[in-house]
Amino acid sequence: MVMGVLNVTPDSFSDGGRFLRTDDAIRHGHELVAQGADVVDVGGESSRPGAEAVGEDEELRRVVPVVEALAPHVRVSVDTVKPAVATAAVGAGATLVNDVSGKLWPVAAELGVGWVAMHIQGTPRDMQRNPHYDDVVAEVHGHVLGLAETASAAGITEIWVDPGIGFGKTPDHNLSLLRHVGELVAAAGQAGHKVLIGTSRKSFLGRFGADPDRPDGLVPVEDRLEASLATSAWAICHGAGMVRVHDVEPTVQAAGMVPARVRR
Repeated sequence: MVMGVLNVTPDSFSDGGRFLRTDDAIRHGHELVAQGADVVDVGGESSRPGAEAVGEDEELRRVVPVVEALAPHVRVSVDTVKPAVATAAVGAGATLVNDVSGKLWPVAAELGVGWVAMHIQGTPRDMQRNPHYDDVVAEVHGHVLGLAETASAAGITEIWVDPGIGFGKTPDHNLSLLRHVGELVAAAGQAGHKVLIGTSRKSFLGRFGADPDRPDGLVPVEDRLEASLATSAWAICHGAGMVRVHDVEPTVQAAGMVPARVRR
């Protein structure tokens, strides 16, 4: 499945400010549906590196009307770390809580909806200052599978595990996690869970084919489509059940090119 990103924020790293107005966000949500999104992920607080927190009332104002407008037309997830926002979004029609904090499983259990257990080292504000692991694959896999076990024991029946590409990881950490995504798929599958992978437009992709004359040495965000497609296709080939992307239409096309017999 393909999850389309809908950031109702002024400061997201890729499309911040483009869909801050409610009407613009709803319009873009319908565009994502037309492009083939299976899920639209609505978020009102940026989780980019260095992002500042958003007040609860403001996040509710951004998110709830968009969820309410889109829910009759597509499955909607809410990208939040706040219990009140998750609760309000589910009340407006969301059926999946995409939780970068790994802490909202009690809310999802109480509301009877699906939950994404994601790994992050630190918080969005400080996660990229100096990420360190002794064994990134073992530590990240152990963390998200442990969260999933806890959530399952609480009664959640739909659990996605997400290794949190780019959330407190160096480029080498991200590549290691992608290299071993099949192992996470196998381990999660034994417990009845599926894997969600999000690499779309992230900064580590900007290091490949980068222009050395650019001040930051990175490929611009808007030019990372090919790398985003390659990593999403890799994840699908190795059994990921869903990929979270900004560029829905080309990702749907790429996913359709992966024969079922190739997918683990």
